Amino acid sequence: MKVLYITTGLDIGGAEVMLYQLLSRINREYFTPVVLSLMDKGTIGECIQSLGIPVYTLDMKPGKITLAAAWKLVSIVNKIKPDIIQGWMYHGNMAAQFTNIFSLKKRPVVWCIHHSIASLKSEKILTQILIKLGVWISKLNHKIVFVSRNSKKQHEALGYSPDNTCVIPNGFDTSHFQASQSDRLKFRDELGLATDTFLIGLICRYHPMKDHANFLKAASILSHSYSNVHFVLAGEHVDYSNHNLSQLIQNLGISNKVSLLGERRDTCKIFSALDILSVSSAYGEAFPLVIGEAMSCSTPCVVTDVGDSGWIVGNTGLVVEPRNPLALSNAWQKLINLGLEGREVLGKAARDRIVNDFSLEKIVTQYEKLYLDVIGGKLPMKVPESKNKLKFSALPK
Repeated sequence: MKVLYITTGLDIGGAEVMLYQLLSRINREYFTPVVLSLMDKGTIGECIQSLGIPVYTLDMKPGKITLAAAWKLVSIVNKIKPDIIQGWMYHGNMAAQFTNIFSLKKRPVVWCIHHSIASLKSEKILTQILIKLGVWISKLNHKIVFVSRNSKKQHEALGYSPDNTCVIPNGFDTSHFQASQSDRLKFRDELGLATDTFLIGLICRYHPMKDHANFLKAASILSHSYSNVHFVLAGEHVDYSNHNLSQLIQNLGISNKVSLLGERRDTCKIFSALDILSVSSAYGEAFPLVIGEAMSCSTPCVVTDVGDSGWIVGNTGLVVEPRNPLALSNAWQKLINLGLEGREVLGKAARDRIVNDFSLEKIVTQYEKLYLDVIGGKLPMKVPESKNKLKFSALPK
């Protein structure tokens, strides 16, 4: 079965990484994946190509739709002749439905939505338009996959059809993401921190929805009570050249308590070094990969109640309201006061939860069954293990 994935882009991000993970484990004896990016190939596109999967690009600029790009899109789809078209993220979803309308042959279309909606006003104008259009166009799809239960409820409240939806959460490679004492010591040595320094991390790109200010204000509050605490921030544009971040850190008087690392690929190493992984987002999250990855490394998490963050953590960490630095700081303090043994119990429970409920293998199987269901096929009693499986570690370091 040939499955064409039409994605908005292939730069590094949660949805893009999840696409790579899915393709790295999908059974290639039954499924032939092809990827089409509306923008360029990006880092994730290169990784997907390393799996032996074709990657086409339209090289569109963000927010700029041209007739030439639309014609190229339809032409590529007619050339590929997929059995199923899988949209990936809002723009990719719309492109998937658009190309099916104008293609020579009609094919089943499946959407995948990786976003939650706290308020339409917080979204970009084009994204607002796509979400509203989706209310009508969603009824034409064979299936809409939400990675978040909360996102499904939000979209259905806006008018998305509830009759053709399902939830398939993100999955995690638990063989790659696991705790390492040597990584813990190496990372702390890299930062020049003592082994007993209490380390709290925020790993995400710089974007208003991630609310770095919330995290840093909470860091300032906690620092007044605990001298032996340090804060690590990593992600795209999370470095000292970011004037807004640097200025805020300086204004809060915590320059000696904070390390800005920029974009890092060795996140597994960072998770192993952390005592707490935090997500301080204000809105927009659906199913943040970083939470499951940290939990898989036995790192307890403190997260804001956005998207399915609270559901992922369950009773293995703490959940606080968004935009409340005092609540975030108090939650960190509770985990500090648990002591090492208490946090190790939480960390073990966190990893067990990911292994039991969100392993990559289980999630990939759900997509495989979905595709077979869409075309009326049946999954064999036992699917042979694909010879093409590659680990998540195939991503460049």
